[in-house]
Amino acid sequence: MSGRKRVLIAGAGIGGLAGALALLRRGFDVDIFEKAPMLGEVGAGVQISPNAMRVLADLGVADQIAEVCFIPKAREMLLWNTGYKSTAPTKNEEMIARYGYPHCTVHRADLHAILLGAVRRFDTASIRLDAQAVGFEQDESGVVLKLANGEQYRGDVLIGADGIHSRIRHQLFGVSSARFTGGLAWRGVIPVDSLPAHMRERNGQNWVGPHGHFIVYPIRRGELINVVGHVDRSDWQVESWFEVGETAEFLRDFQGWNEEIQVLIRAVAQPFKWALFLHDTLPRWSEGRTSLLGDACHPMVPYLAQGANQALEDGLVLARCLDAFGDIETALAHYDATRIPRTTRVVQESAANQARYHDPSLADPVAGKAYIEHAWANQQDVRSWVFAYDPVNAPLEGPRQAAEIAA
Repeated sequence: MSGRKRVLIAGAGIGGLAGALALLRRGFDVDIFEKAPMLGEVGAGVQISPNAMRVLADLGVADQIAEVCFIPKAREMLLWNTGYKSTAPTKNEEMIARYGYPHCTVHRADLHAILLGAVRRFDTASIRLDAQAVGFEQDESGVVLKLANGEQYRGDVLIGADGIHSRIRHQLFGVSSARFTGGLAWRGVIPVDSLPAHMRERNGQNWVGPHGHFIVYPIRRGELINVVGHVDRSDWQVESWFEVGETAEFLRDFQGWNEEIQVLIRAVAQPFKWALFLHDTLPRWSEGRTSLLGDACHPMVPYLAQGANQALEDGLVLARCLDAFGDIETALAHYDATRIPRTTRVVQESAANQARYHDPSLADPVAGKAYIEHAWANQQDVRSWVFAYDPVNAPLEGPRQAAEIAA
């Protein structure tokens, strides 16, 4: 692109910061507007798969991630009540050999802090706090972002990275419809030293049952254990990560599960719960000089652990498109064409995993054993497609190519 274009980004979450860093490294001027008065991320774990590790390497922060993450030797599937363990776990050494990068787990706050620090090393004044985006105006020469405090900022491009309730998306395409999945998720973080000695050393685990599943993995170099319990329930429909729950209710949802699950739940000092919704995927993200990124355009249920990973991919591909094409609308058209087919499929595969993980046959001990022996193998095609993707070098598709991909 000729000249230093100014990109406005609404939202300083993981996706917004990744996009900002990718743009700064390519010589763009970037201003980030974050509604929170202070920066920080909620205490929860994130699984980083090889496709997103490629992004972090390209952004120059892979070494910092390696210092704070945990790389499990393998990922295992276990039967909900007996603890029967799959005999063929997915080994990380195999992931590295196949994809070039491991599958690692990290505290969301650590990932956020690393991206934030990298952005600020480029430009300490690039982030404005207590700056909630409420709307925008655009014309042929630029776009103006409007904040809740009345301030306005003009740039060449506006990116809405402002989350699932994005005000930028609402103005572009209206309020998206959402369908309750019938699922509720619990989350919590446990200091590893608070667990019995035999439960401190572990791989990544997915316990599966007829009406729920339970994810367990270490984060922050193994100092903490992240747990996420998913259960089929229709009586809680609040779509928020910040709703406080009660341990007794958490235990009731997993009554009858293996004693190890009970120990983990009781060790969570403060559990949180959120209802899971499916949002309609968008046929386009961009209009004029304005586009979207991350949860603002493709919120997904966490059953493929790809929410943060896809936001990281978005940020890098967006920067590549803006860098490759001189006309902004052309660049955003290529961004849409490159990202929408992939993220739409990820959204769909994530949703399909709810039924896969909560299969009724898991209620039977014999059928349950057979199920988990084949469950990982049955998903290898999907996971290989997700993990093998290279957002650093993937072709920047045009609208015609995107239509062919979708077909």
